[in-house]
Amino acid sequence: MGKKRSRKGEYIHFFLFCIIIAPILISGCSQRYQARLPFKEANEFFTRGSYEASLTRYERIIRDYPGEGDRVLFEMGIIYAHPGNSQKDYRKSLECFQRLISDYPGSVYRQDSEAMVFNINNVIFKDRVITEQQTHIESLQQEIKSKGVDISSLQANIEALEKEVNSKEDVINSKQDEIIKLQKEISLIRLGPADKILIEKQERRLTLLSKGNVIKTYRIALGGNPYGPKERQGDNKTPEGTYIIDSRNKDSSYHLSLHISYPNDEDKRRAKSLGVSPGGDIMIHGIMNGFSWIGEFHTASDWTKGCIAVTDEEIEEIDKLVPDGTIVEIRP
Repeated sequence: MGKKRSRKGEYIHFFLFCIIIAPILISGCSQRYQARLPFKEANEFFTRGSYEASLTRYERIIRDYPGEGDRVLFEMGIIYAHPGNSQKDYRKSLECFQRLISDYPGSVYRQDSEAMVFNINNVIFKDRVITEQQTHIESLQQEIKSKGVDISSLQANIEALEKEVNSKEDVINSKQDEIIKLQKEISLIRLGPADKILIEKQERRLTLLSKGNVIKTYRIALGGNPYGPKERQGDNKTPEGTYIIDSRNKDSSYHLSLHISYPNDEDKRRAKSLGVSPGGDIMIHGIMNGFSWIGEFHTASDWTKGCIAVTDEEIEEIDKLVPDGTIVEIRP
C-alpha cells in the first residue's frame, strides 16, 4: 500500500506549480482597493497552511465583494486541490473552476481554470487506473500468502502489471500533450484574426478583440515607470493613446516583437512643447532571450523600458492572431 500512495503522489505533480504561483495570484495588481485587506488576510492564512481559515475568508470576500468573484473562485479552487492541504477535495476544486468558467466567461482566469479542470479530471482518471491495477497486484499477493503457490511466477505477474501501469501512464501523458496542442490550434483557427488590441495599464491586461468580441486576454508587464503617458525618450513609461501595429521582428532580442506606431501626433506635440525627443521603439514582445524559463512569473514586476511584455508562448499566439494594421488602444 505504501507504493500505491507514493505513485498517486506522482500523479498530482502538476499541482506543484500552485505552490509557486498562488502567492502571485493572491497579490495581483488588478484587485480593487477595498478588497485588498481581505485578500491579504486570506493569503496570510494560506501561507501559514491554515487552508480552512483561508477558505472561510474567501467565502466572506465573495459575499462582500461580488465583483471579485472570479478571482475568489480561482484561488479557492487552487486551495482545494493544493498538495499541502490534507483535506483537499478535488470535487470542490472542480466546482470552483467550473463555476468560474460558467459565470465569468470574460475573466482573465478562465483559460487557467479550463486547464485546471482538464488536469484534475486527468488525475482522477489516472488514480482510477492505478487503483484497478493495484487491486489486482494485492489479490496476487494475497494468493501467495493463502495458497503457497509459485512465488516466482506470481512475482513475475506483479512486475508485468507494474510495467503495464507505467506504460499506460506514458500513453496518457502523450495523449494529453497531443490534445492540448490540438485544442490550441483549433482555438486559433476558430477565433480568427483580431481587429483591435486593448491594453489597460492599471489592470496590467492586454485583450484581443474581433468585432467587439473578446478573443483572449493576457497578463502583462509594463515599463518600469508605468504611471502616466510617455513624454520623452528614456522615461521608461508605456505610452497612452491610439496606435497601430506597423511592423514585427521575428529576430527580436525579446523572442518576437510587434512594433507599435508610437509616437502619434499628440505624442509629438507633447514632446515638442517640453523641448524633448518623444522616443520610440515601443513593442509588444516576449521575454529577453535566454530567460524564457521565467514564464508567467515575469509579471511579478514592471521591467520593460516602456514596452508591453508577455510570455514567449503568448507572443507567438498574439503574432498569429494580430495582422499589421491592427488598432492598438492603450488606456491608463
